[in-house]
Amino acid sequence: MKVYLSVDMEGVTGLTDPEEMHAGKRGYERGCELMTADANAAVDGAFTAGASSVLVNDAHGSTKNLRIDLLDPRASLIRGPGKAQRMAQGLDGSFQAACFVGYHARAGVPHGVLNHTWMGKEIQNVYLNGDLCGETRLVAACAGFHGVPVVVVTGDEAVGEEARELLGDVETVAVKKGIDKFSAELLPPSVAQERIREAMVRGLGRLSDFTPYEVAAPYTLGVEWNSTAIAAAVALIPGVKSVGARHTEFTTDDFTQIMALFGIFATIGGQIACGSGPYG
Repeated sequence: MKVYLSVDMEGVTGLTDPEEMHAGKRGYERGCELMTADANAAVDGAFTAGASSVLVNDAHGSTKNLRIDLLDPRASLIRGPGKAQRMAQGLDGSFQAACFVGYHARAGVPHGVLNHTWMGKEIQNVYLNGDLCGETRLVAACAGFHGVPVVVVTGDEAVGEEARELLGDVETVAVKKGIDKFSAELLPPSVAQERIREAMVRGLGRLSDFTPYEVAAPYTLGVEWNSTAIAAAVALIPGVKSVGARHTEFTTDDFTQIMALFGIFATIGGQIACGSGPYG
């Protein structure tokens, strides 16, 4: 049984402050340790449930956050930028299960801790085939494209609600309960990580109950930007079209192109937002 872990940071145990997500900022190093501890709890649960191998993908920001020196030695880690599939790098049809650790609610969810979709400030909303889409839905659809079911989702209470609405009886772990975007009621790490481990054991123990989350092709990715400048810039990418002053769309039959395109979007959007691009 091969198990795939996509590990984000905003939904990690104990974290509520954006500075804890960014290198060089207050609390970041401790945030990386907590992120690795959540990942390790999932890895341990996977092997307890009988996994033969576990691949961990660092899916947050720079993708250089997980501490390889602290990672469970039974797992392997994908780390660093330049990954074509970003949050789903390394995921393919050879895996029997995908699990999301440290995930967060989509943009605009009032009680979602650090809620956003893909980019914190540049993107207002994301749509997949016309429906609102958070990162959970996006990566689950990518897993479904490869025929892999999502078994466990951990993060704040709001992302668990989002995951169950989307995926049905998926195992979820709420390591924190949102009060507002930057505040939450937290579980102690030892408690939260034991719950993550137990959820992995339960989920993988009933693997036959799960089916892949499949979205019908063609896939249309809609992005509502917060800036007309960013929308105009990304519309220059071949295949991307403007459908409004701040709204772009891209349609394909290959979901891997959706994941790759988001990487390009992040590069362009980030440069323009900070004033370093041609529209700055």
